[in-house]
Amino acid sequence: MELRDYLRVARRQWWVVALTVVAAMGIATLYTAHTTPLYASAAQYFVATANAEGSSALEGSMFATNRLKTYEAVLKGERLAKLIAANDDLSLTPAQIQDRISVVTDSATVLIDVTVEDAVPERAQAVAEELAVQFPALVKQLELPDNGKTAAATIETMVPPKLSENPVVPRPMHNLALGVAMGLLIGTALGVVREIADSSVREPGQLRELAGAPVLACIPVDRKAARRRGGGPFLSDRDSRRAEALRQLRTSVQYANRDRPVKTLAVTSAMPGEGRSSTACGLAILFAEAGQQVLIVDAELRRPRLAAFLGREGSAGLTTVLVGAASLDQVLQPWGTGLWLLSSGHPPPNPSELLGSQRMGDLLDELRARFDLVILDSPPLLPVADGAVVAARTDGALLLVRSRKTTSAQVTGAVRALKQVDARLLGCVFTMVKSRQACYAA
Repeated sequence: MELRDYLRVARRQWWVVALTVVAAMGIATLYTAHTTPLYASAAQYFVATANAEGSSALEGSMFATNRLKTYEAVLKGERLAKLIAANDDLSLTPAQIQDRISVVTDSATVLIDVTVEDAVPERAQAVAEELAVQFPALVKQLELPDNGKTAAATIETMVPPKLSENPVVPRPMHNLALGVAMGLLIGTALGVVREIADSSVREPGQLRELAGAPVLACIPVDRKAARRRGGGPFLSDRDSRRAEALRQLRTSVQYANRDRPVKTLAVTSAMPGEGRSSTACGLAILFAEAGQQVLIVDAELRRPRLAAFLGREGSAGLTTVLVGAASLDQVLQPWGTGLWLLSSGHPPPNPSELLGSQRMGDLLDELRARFDLVILDSPPLLPVADGAVVAARTDGALLLVRSRKTTSAQVTGAVRALKQVDARLLGCVFTMVKSRQACYAA
């Protein structure tokens, strides 16, 4: 992946990155709050050598440098710790003293930095001061030759032990910065994994390739859509982007194929929850506003919604006519100028058989003769066979695909279901598109 790919992932998966950063900051804050504060007393020592007769300054410096690792081991060794622990005021064992001492040496110099850390600041200073006494004395004892002459090397205190005013552990800002950095790295990694694992359709061009059909319109999300009595979530402001997208869809349907005009239109989808009912209602209203006589039929016999959307009675409708319990005129309900509703009626025990019956075919022929356009809110194609049955009886079908929700496999499965019944797919409609996403017919 290139840098721009990671930036695209970060833009799409920003909430994953944000949650991970917040979680990492929380962990860093908890770690800081539960860490025992430690205070440090630091000192610096110089390794001095006594030049033997005839030796050069360079040889003396090399001798002192070679001694650094030895003195580091002495500082952290048990012998020095026992000498320091002999001070009864410290109340520490040699092992505890060893754990509190840290040593840093630099091969480019002959300096030794020693730090003593302890939860009690006074005790850290006391151990460091005792070390400043015992360490030079022990080195002198070890380096003193048997003949009693001058020691080969001695330790001089360059910086006496000095206690820090603030705790050196924990470091809140350091931990917080580390938490943010780790959160960004882990969040980005999770975002990349989610992006790779996500098979949902995100772009109109991707949908066109999967379906092998044009994308007639992209319907953006309209969270400000009016929800008033006699209306529903499909009623957007006339100047909204959603209303304009529906007008574009109306035009696309009108000119889909002049040789085969569409008088019965099935609005279907691969899965539930992809905006079929709201899109069908909005499209029907726009066709009625254009002066056509439009009927919208709720062919979703299992989970009907149109009656509730339009604020009309849903107990008598399509199933009532199909079983011969009422005539068409008895169940048709007007809605505004030029628009009628045929609700679903009571849910039948055999929806697929009823929708595929000869009576359903005869009813559609009658509706073609009475209305300029009949729009059927059809069931989803993949869960049940009802949707394919309805689509096969119409002049054309619209396949609705929800942006960032419907998967590639679901789109191809829905198209396959339509082809198996020789249904005419006019095109796809990309629904619930985010307003900032590029929305165009492809």
